[in-house]
This record gives sequence, structure tokens and C-alpha cells, in this order.
Amino acid sequence: MPPEPQSVLLDWNIPPLTTLALLLTALVYLRGWLLIGKTRPEQFPEWRLGCFLSGLFSLFLAVASPLDTLDDRLLSAHMAQHFMFMSIAPPLLLLGAPQVPMLRGLPRFVIRRVLGPLFRLHWLRKVGQFLTSLKVAWLAMNISYIGWHIPAAYELALRSENWHNLEHACFFFTSLLFWWPIVRPWPARRRTLSWMLIPYILTADIVNTGLSAFLCFAGRPIYPSYVMRTNPLGLTPLNDQAAAGAFMWVFGSTVFLIPAFWITMRLLAPNRGRKRVPATAH
Repeated sequence: MPPEPQSVLLDWNIPPLTTLALLLTALVYLRGWLLIGKTRPEQFPEWRLGCFLSGLFSLFLAVASPLDTLDDRLLSAHMAQHFMFMSIAPPLLLLGAPQVPMLRGLPRFVIRRVLGPLFRLHWLRKVGQFLTSLKVAWLAMNISYIGWHIPAAYELALRSENWHNLEHACFFFTSLLFWWPIVRPWPARRRTLSWMLIPYILTADIVNTGLSAFLCFAGRPIYPSYVMRTNPLGLTPLNDQAAAGAFMWVFGSTVFLIPAFWITMRLLAPNRGRKRVPATAH
């Protein structure tokens, strides 16, 4: 392998505090998952553990791998990092149904003294229901997505570490809100699948497609920083930008279309997966 691409692959910068937080989260979830497995293993099979740990690992890759260390020199790497924050980590974490395992895994005094009083706040539950409603979650995620890709905001995040961290936090937490109505992790109240989830997902895909196409076909570099800095892979700024747009277009649409297809199939076959009750003899 040529020395320059090899150095790119080896350009890791592991943040100690973030890595420690991710490891502690994994240990708390694992402890809770093991405790729950003694009483209700059918609700928390191994695949839930795998999803949650994979979500945490994807966050680690986003903040420690070359996706982070090269984000100010390679637009395509930065877009892949955003993809991890928005489209990989949030649905995987929610598929792990983290509420109960995390609560079971925490020390009891934390539950009694810190979280217990919060759970009894009625207004806090109302805020959670409001934020995860379809309209609010859709707007939050897409406004964050578009807003931070406006050149002025994007360049501000590249210049300032604090703004950059805020950008990533916005991507991650608004994406958690977006994916919540789709996954609805147990023990959240399970609602009947609604056809409204289809336009909810597909319109988000249209937003992603629009931004991706703009980067692919703009014909000029959109973000000045990538013109002024040396590209470690030898790509021209315009080719790097087109690669970033193509990545967002293909992989972003794939992540949206998979749940849209699954929900459509479930809605068209509402009895699928239901156990038939044998008829009793009269």
C-alpha cells in the first residue's frame, strides 16, 4: 500500500473521556442485560445486546478513527462521520431497547436518588412524547441536517472544536428523536404501525437526496476549507465533494429505504407473525 493512504488509515486519535464514557455505558448495559436475562430472556435476546454494543462501537469509530482526524481535510470522510452519528449509531442503540437494561445495570442509589424523582415528573414525560412525535422529530433532524451543512455553519464548526462538538451532538440527538417513532424500543408503548411512517421516512430521504445531489453536481467547491487544505488522498476538492455527495446519496437512501420497505410489507400483511389460536371443539 502506498505510504500516504496507509498513513491515512493509521491516523487515529482516541479521546480518553469519550472512550471511557462509551465503555462505562457498555458495561452498565451489559450488566443490566445479564440481570434481565435471568427473568425475561425472550424480550432481550442476544441480537439486542449486539445492536447496542455495535451502536456504541460506531460512535467510537466516529470520534476516534480517521473519519474524525481527517474531517477538516477530506469532505468525504467528514460526511461518513456524520453518517455514523445520524444513520448508524441511533437506530442500533434504539434496537437494543436500552431503557430497561441501562436502569437495571445502574447502582440502585442512582435510581432512587437521581433518576427516580425525574421519572415522577409528569411534565418531563410530556416533553418526551412531544419531542418524539412525528412532526417534531422530523423537523428537528432535518433542520439540524440542513442547517449545519450551510457553508457558514459548516465552516464555523471546522474552525472551532466546541462548535464542532455541538454539531455532532445535534446530529446524534436529533437523529435519536427521528428514529424513535420508527423503532419504538420496549417498554415504550407499542402503537399499531401507521402509514404515516412511510412519508415520514421517504420525505427525510428526499431531503438527504437533495443535499447529496447538490454536492455532487454543484460544479464548484462549496466549502472553502477543503480548497485551502491538502487532500491526503490526492483528490481534487471537486472530486472529493462529489464522492462525499455520492456516499450520502447511496448509503443515506439505503438506510431510509430499508425500514420503509419493512414497514410497507408489515402494513400490507397485518397478520404476519401473529400466532393463530387453534379452534376449540364444540
